[in-house]
Amino acid sequence: MSSLLARNSTIVRSYAKWAALRTSFRIGGLLAPDRTAARAGALFATPLPGSRQRALKVSPDGASTTRFDAGLDTVAEYVWGDPNTQPYVLFAHGWSSHGCRILPWVQPLAAAGMAVVAFDQLGHGRSGGSQSNLPSFIDTLTRVAERHGPAAAVIGHSLGGAAAGVALARGLRAQHAVLVAPAADPLDARHRFARQVGLSERLCQSMVRNFETMLGIRMDELQAHRNAPAIGCPALVVHDVADVEVPWAEGERWARYWPRARMISTAGLGHRRIMDDPAVIGAAVAFLRGEAVGERLVASENLPYGVA
Repeated sequence: MSSLLARNSTIVRSYAKWAALRTSFRIGGLLAPDRTAARAGALFATPLPGSRQRALKVSPDGASTTRFDAGLDTVAEYVWGDPNTQPYVLFAHGWSSHGCRILPWVQPLAAAGMAVVAFDQLGHGRSGGSQSNLPSFIDTLTRVAERHGPAAAVIGHSLGGAAAGVALARGLRAQHAVLVAPAADPLDARHRFARQVGLSERLCQSMVRNFETMLGIRMDELQAHRNAPAIGCPALVVHDVADVEVPWAEGERWARYWPRARMISTAGLGHRRIMDDPAVIGAAVAFLRGEAVGERLVASENLPYGVA
């Protein structure tokens, strides 16, 4: 009973916090729109409270660990096996997550003869900084890849999947790619965030313009359908049909526009448990061994998507 009361109390506090946040954004949008858009942008770029503390509680479990300078701050890196002598897998975690999220994959990948390289994005886990964004995710992933050379595969979860896809389109070298519940559209993500915090459409657009000015890039340049067609390596996209954090349609978009991609749709795993599922890990390892798993999605002007 006490645990139930504690959980209900947590839910009530969380609801009250979000309700207060929505109210403050609605009022701020009327009284100080520019300042409110800037505040919303800072919140959007800040990992969820407590995510770093949760990451620090996870042991790297047998990894060799190091830190390196990534320009703005230092990045924590984890290595299982020897990427100098073994084909290696490079892992990119998602928003408010951490590099050790790949732990359930390490043993199956090691059994397949592969080393694993993971890292914490800036503002996450044991890395420095307090904020991040998709361009930063892409940049840090690229820096880690440059340290170790071409990868046998890059695996990305959630925003890490988006970063992996865009990085590959821009020249990151990997023989295969596995995207698990990948985000496909930063503009859609910003609109979901705006709805969550009660930000008006006008202020959401202002927030996007602020990001574009600050980063020197248009957000639509990072959309999946603008990048996937340029990627030459084969890919496996895995996404749950009931994912409420990143809709299944975003993974489908990557698979549809990626010339050599196949897709597996799961049911009941959601956005997070999909990374721990033994069947998903097994299918990914089989794909990396060269087996044909999943379905090939195709698109045409007359067909939104179909199965080849």
